[in-house]
Amino acid sequence: QVQLVESGGGLVQAGGSLRLSCAASGSISSINAMGWYRQAPGKQRELVAAITSAGSTNYADSVKGRFTISRDNAKNTVSLQMNSLKPEDTAVYYCNAAVISIIPVRVADYWGQGTQVTVSS
Repeated sequence: QVQLVESGGGLVQAGGSLRLSCAASGSISSINAMGWYRQAPGKQRELVAAITSAGSTNYADSVKGRFTISRDNAKNTVSLQMNSLKPEDTAVYYCNAAVISIIPVRVADYWGQGTQVTVSS
């Protein structure tokens, strides 16, 4: 079994910053891409940022220049530094990882439980 545990959400005023973290644990051989998604009320879940095991990154246009994704391959963690937050960033943020597990031997997507980010105007 593989688990992703997120932390770092909360309430912040517009223009403020938050840092989200996600740790993967369990029967892990290696992790390919890791990323952050978000889902606002009444909207579909969308990709915010992703990072490969080699460190290549991809961002949604709406967060470019404000958010930074990073990961620690040795610790199986991924973080999202969010600066200059806007009310439209309000959503539940989910960690995602493409994990190659040992028991059972397979490649599968795993999700965290989600963490609420609320940006007040």
